[in-house]
Amino acid sequence: MRFVVVTGMSGGGKRTAMKMLEDIGFYCVDNLPVMLIEKFVELIATPNSEITKVALGMDIRADQPFGDAINTLDKLKAAGYDYELLFMEASDAVLIKRYKESRRLHPLMEPGELVQDGIARERKILEPVKKKADYVIDTSNLLTRELKEELDRIFVSNKEYNSLMIRTMSFGFKNGIPADADLVFDVRFLPNPFYIEELKNMTGNDKPVQDYVMSFEEASLFLDKLSDMIQFLIPNYVKEGKYQLVIAIGCTGGKHRSVTLTNELYKRLEDQGNYGLTIFHRDITVGK
Repeated sequence: MRFVVVTGMSGGGKRTAMKMLEDIGFYCVDNLPVMLIEKFVELIATPNSEITKVALGMDIRADQPFGDAINTLDKLKAAGYDYELLFMEASDAVLIKRYKESRRLHPLMEPGELVQDGIARERKILEPVKKKADYVIDTSNLLTRELKEELDRIFVSNKEYNSLMIRTMSFGFKNGIPADADLVFDVRFLPNPFYIEELKNMTGNDKPVQDYVMSFEEASLFLDKLSDMIQFLIPNYVKEGKYQLVIAIGCTGGKHRSVTLTNELYKRLEDQGNYGLTIFHRDITVGK
């Protein structure tokens, strides 16, 4: 039997993950009372059980000490009932935004406090749980489709997973540097297709623009050096426990050079490691 415990930050995407696990054949139970967890596992782990995949959701909102639930799971593991721990994460800024949009109060907020106070309190409680997690998925920049791909990669394809999500993105400097970028690269050293009439209204997703940008030797050299550096950094980031790496490539408007090179970088990183990989063109439609 495959037994997965799903927990994480309130607003981090736990319920969405549970629904997706249900869609791929998991029997899902959310916020089971602590006193029933051990009995539940014993029942479904019997040799004659027809249930082969179980996901148990554990939420800080539950009206019970969260530590008690974790202790119960540890006892089960010691008794031979093994489980995998999936932790759903998101940045403070994203969590605050989600709470504002939903107009809900954080479950750990005290009267008169701000949402960020509840988030900080929850992070402290969940810190030891996160350290024990087998998988950490940061949903700060993930689309629903991308989250499903990550869950499929872990629980359907059973691929090796190191919890690092790499997000490659293009942007235009005139619209500002992305606030969440970890690594920022400026490709304005390349000739700008914007000044070529037939390419002006195209983007880096169009082959004529791609061919023009990549016709310069400097573009390939840049990609070679950038790819080499990132492949060096990835295992070191993983070793230090980093869960998200945002690589931003910028040009003037974010439509031609940066889009082309971000697409090329994505191709080079794709299927090269056991990390998650997404792509996003922030400013490609700005002004259209």
